[in-house]
Amino acid sequence: MTAPRIGTVLWPMQSWPEAGALWRRAEDLGFRHAWVYDHIAWRGTTPWYDAYTTLAAAAAVTSRVRIGTLVTSPNFRHPVPTAHAIKTVDHISGGRLAVGIGSGGTRRASDAGVLGGDDWTPGERAARFAEWVELLDLLLRRPETTFEGTYYTAREVVEEPGCVQRPRVPFVIAGNGPRGMRLAARHGDGWVTSGRPEGGTPYETVRARLEALDAACEEAGRKIEERVLLTGFSGEPWLESAASFDDLAGRYAGLGVTEIVLHWPRPGTPFAADMKVFEAVADKYGEPGGTR
Repeated sequence: MTAPRIGTVLWPMQSWPEAGALWRRAEDLGFRHAWVYDHIAWRGTTPWYDAYTTLAAAAAVTSRVRIGTLVTSPNFRHPVPTAHAIKTVDHISGGRLAVGIGSGGTRRASDAGVLGGDDWTPGERAARFAEWVELLDLLLRRPETTFEGTYYTAREVVEEPGCVQRPRVPFVIAGNGPRGMRLAARHGDGWVTSGRPEGGTPYETVRARLEALDAACEEAGRKIEERVLLTGFSGEPWLESAASFDDLAGRYAGLGVTEIVLHWPRPGTPFAADMKVFEAVADKYGEPGGTR
C-alpha cells in the first residue's frame, strides 16, 4: 500500500511578510501541496485576504509546492473573472496551480450573504454549480468562449495565451451527493471530501463516498486518481501524535485516499494543534527536496 501524500491549508490572515514566510516554510517541510480557503471573510472581524491574490504572491516565493484553493464556489465568483484569475496564477506559478471547487454553503451563512438576494434552494444550488463548472471548464480550455446558460453568460471571452497546464488547470471537485459525484466524474481531475460523518463513523462515511465516486466514474468512463481527504472536520485525532496520524493515514490509504490535507496549526480553536507533531508528520511523509 502506497503511503498518502500530504498537503496543508494555510490561513490568509497574516500580513504578507509573515504569510510569505509560512508559504516558504510549507515548501521547505516537504508538503506536496498547499491550499488556501476562498472566502470573502471568516468569523466576522478576523483579518482575511483574497485567495487568488494570495496564491499569486505565494507562487512568487515558492518553486516546487503545488498551490490551490479549497474551495472556490459560485457563491460570489462568476466563471469569467475566475477563469482569468486562474490562468494568471497558473502562469505566475509555472503550472503549479490546482483549483478546488465546490457548490459553497448557504447564502445566509456564507460569503454570498454579503451580496444580498434570496437564498438558493438546494436544487438551484446544485444546478448553478453544474453550469458554473461547465462554463469554467470551457473558458480554461478554449481560446474564445461564448456561452448562454440558465444562470451564467459569457460572450466572446478571449483567454489567451491559455493555461500553462494543458488542456487546463486541474479541477479538484468537492461533491458528496449523487449530482456532485457525477459532476466530479465528468470534469474532475481530483476529488475532495472532509470526511464529516453522515449516519456513521468518518471512516464509514468516506468509504461509502469513495464507492459512490467509483460508480460515478465507471458510468462516465473516466477514472479519478487523486482522492483528497481534508482533515479537521470529523473529530478524529489526526495531530494528537505522530503515531495517531500513522494509524489514521494507513486506514484511509487502504480505502484509496491518496492525499491527506492538514490545517496549519493555529494557536486556538478551531484547528489548534502541536506544531512539533505537525512537523514530525511532514518529516516522515513530506516530498523529497524539502529542507525541513
